Amino acid sequence: MRILFLGDVVGRTGRDALTAELPGLRARLKADLVVVNAENASHGFGVSPEMVRAFLAAGADVLTLGNHSWDRKEIIGFIDGEPRLIRPLNYPPGTPGRGATMVEVPGGRKALVLNVMGRLFMEPLDDPFRGAQAELARYSMGAGGSVQAIVVDIHAEATSEKMGFAHSFDGRVSLVVGTHTHVPSADHRILENGTAYMTDAGMCGDYDSVIGMQKGGAALRFWRKVPGEKLAPAEGPATLSGVFVETDDATGLARQVAPVRLGGQLAPAMPEF
Repeated sequence: MRILFLGDVVGRTGRDALTAELPGLRARLKADLVVVNAENASHGFGVSPEMVRAFLAAGADVLTLGNHSWDRKEIIGFIDGEPRLIRPLNYPPGTPGRGATMVEVPGGRKALVLNVMGRLFMEPLDDPFRGAQAELARYSMGAGGSVQAIVVDIHAEATSEKMGFAHSFDGRVSLVVGTHTHVPSADHRILENGTAYMTDAGMCGDYDSVIGMQKGGAALRFWRKVPGEKLAPAEGPATLSGVFVETDDATGLARQVAPVRLGGQLAPAMPEF
């Protein structure tokens, strides 16, 4: 199975790049499954129902969220009716939406996508490790299993927490990929037991910025340490940033992992076949 994961979509420039480039990118990579983190799509804070529909129409199969899940209040009443939009599963019981979804992919196969959120330097949610353990216990992966691939988006600040999570589930899922920091890491690799890993997928947004926000106001906050102007997304050309994984259908484990970067400020990167 060929899987494309794209990092946090930030603001209008990220949205426009995604909807313009994703159809061609999906075809170019012959992707069976496309997962996109959409939690910063609306001016950097949350995502609207209209944006969700546009991203799905452009070729995303599943959209994940994070700590900005509820910044657009319309999502609270929308998320239960759209199973392809998921939020971190370790939100407390009774929170709207779901933390995992299963989708059908070409060839009669199925893929499971999980979304968890870290707790170091983040909100004090329920334990993402035990939450993922409980969810994964419901599935088996591989040719004879209930799903043929499993993707986990861990939305977290701390690299150590992302790495600890990946090693904890190495061999049980196809891909563990981090989101939230908006900067693509260079550590994409296949772990010892066959799970593909990347600490952060980066963002789909303008990198001539401070993690997607306009430079002036964002930098000034570090000088003054007092509330300043409201942060606004940078509006220059966007880079689509993420990771590509090809799995073995017999096991669900990774055979190839490579960074994906297209357009904008960053050097381009594409998998080689």
